[in-house]
Amino acid sequence: MGNIITVQNLTKRYGDKTTVKGISFEVREGEVFGILGPNGAGKTTTLEMIEALRPIDDGEVTLDGLDVQKDAAKVKNIIGIQLQSTAFFDKLNLREQLRMFDSLYGETTDPDSLLAEVQLTDKAKSYVENLSGGQRQRFSIAAALINKPRVLFLDEPTTGLDPQARRNLWDLIRDIKKKGITVVLTTHYMDEAELLCDRIAIMDGGRIITINTPANLVKELIGRGFTKTQQVEQANLEDVFIDLTGKAIRD
Repeated sequence: MGNIITVQNLTKRYGDKTTVKGISFEVREGEVFGILGPNGAGKTTTLEMIEALRPIDDGEVTLDGLDVQKDAAKVKNIIGIQLQSTAFFDKLNLREQLRMFDSLYGETTDPDSLLAEVQLTDKAKSYVENLSGGQRQRFSIAAALINKPRVLFLDEPTTGLDPQARRNLWDLIRDIKKKGITVVLTTHYMDEAELLCDRIAIMDGGRIITINTPANLVKELIGRGFTKTQQVEQANLEDVFIDLTGKAIRD
């Protein structure tokens, strides 16, 4: 697979403070690419520059052959964005909202098919304010898919969700990848990144420290002599919880 995103020397400044410090990386077409880092590492700012939502101070970003700075409108037409907090219209139900987004893009997407894809068929006539946290996240992804994007950006998509909703969203992301859509996500959950991401970039202090597959990153750590003081079990407490309570979404 070729690269669908190329980032070269990307930089963002706010006054005397540089929050993204000349980072470079590529995202391959069809992969799930994760950007990890502590709060303030520059993850969200990096995403927003790639998405043409925030001006680039230095460097350049190419997305599917388009220069993000010069062709921002074209870039926005071929990407989908699910933000940490997304505002929707209060007086339109889910089906109506998707129809409105559909008209804005000039698409002919069937809103009911999208709602079925994110398991919200029974909520088609509901309003966003009446949805649970997991339902809102799934609906925001449905809205981000309305224009049939080449790349889908997810900024901490499972924050605040219960285990069932979280695992259901993992399945949804896997299904999106199977359709050939490239996914770029940020997360603070290491197990989530390890299970979903083909490759991971770890950021800190506005710089990228390393990029590799989750498995290779673990091997490199062990190769440096790292050992755990506690024996690692084949399952964790979340696995126990899901096993006892089921995977069904609790909406």
